Amino acid sequence: MGIIVQLRAAKIPMIGLIAVHYWYVVIRGNQKDRWEIWQTPSLCQDSWGHLHKNLMNPESGVGNGPSWCETYWTDSLAKQLVQTIENSPLIYPHNHCYRYFPGPNSNTYAKWVLKQANCDYRLSVKAIGQHY
Repeated sequence: MGIIVQLRAAKIPMIGLIAVHYWYVVIRGNQKDRWEIWQTPSLCQDSWGHLHKNLMNPESGVGNGPSWCETYWTDSLAKQLVQTIENSPLIYPHNHCYRYFPGPNSNTYAKWVLKQANCDYRLSVKAIGQHY
């Protein structure tokens, strides 16, 4: 089986009616790795400032109900996304800065990965910070 990249989302606590938190899950066989920007830096073994790998279970929400898989990619586009995601500790420009509004935040990262991989998927209007 090849690589699958999921774009997952969950409602943000207290403002879930207007805002969601996005992250990526890279799936290789039975291995699932969650990549995301979180408001607190350096919380797990694989953290680069606010960028975390496997801070939480890949499918866990963020405190306001369950998450959902918004979309996923396979084949060559998944490989492009994985290359960007796995290199993001070195090349994402906002690893050491976080602001709820206007960004950079989790949604800034989600949009940045899409742009870097030349993927034209559109995030929800609830992805506050995506245009930072």
